[in-house]
Amino acid sequence: MAAEENKYLIFTLGKETYGIPILKIKAIEQQMDITPVPGTPGFVKGIMNLRGKIIPVIDLKEKFFIGESDMTSKTCIIIVDIRTESGNQTNGLMVDEVSEVLDISEGYIEPVPKYGNTEIDQEFMSGIGKVRDRVIILLDIQKILSIESASAVGVDV
Repeated sequence: MAAEENKYLIFTLGKETYGIPILKIKAIEQQMDITPVPGTPGFVKGIMNLRGKIIPVIDLKEKFFIGESDMTSKTCIIIVDIRTESGNQTNGLMVDEVSEVLDISEGYIEPVPKYGNTEIDQEFMSGIGKVRDRVIILLDIQKILSIESASAVGVDV
């Protein structure tokens, strides 16, 4: 199981490359019907029925203020689980394209860089992965799906 801790699902949002720890991922789904929910923030695309379970879907491009995802043949929804005080929470994360699973050992992960007295996007980032000549922004899924995000879609945390 220790080898799984260094594995990340790699995906793109626009021109940038991101990674999420593979242990947080339940599934990767291709295009699915998403039902909009009135009164939710713009980054919440709506809800979907995933094998009988209703889950909220978040557009990560909108959540990170880098545009809005266009549904293409490469668009995927990454199904993730996080633990909350009231149990497990399942969400869908809409991304432009899933590319691979990479093993990034701790020696190739840098801390979030600082700019002046503050960290850049520290809220969502857990580190920066260096793989060959690539830079991969590693995301902290717990922080992305924080209480603020969960309450916006009516999920109890």
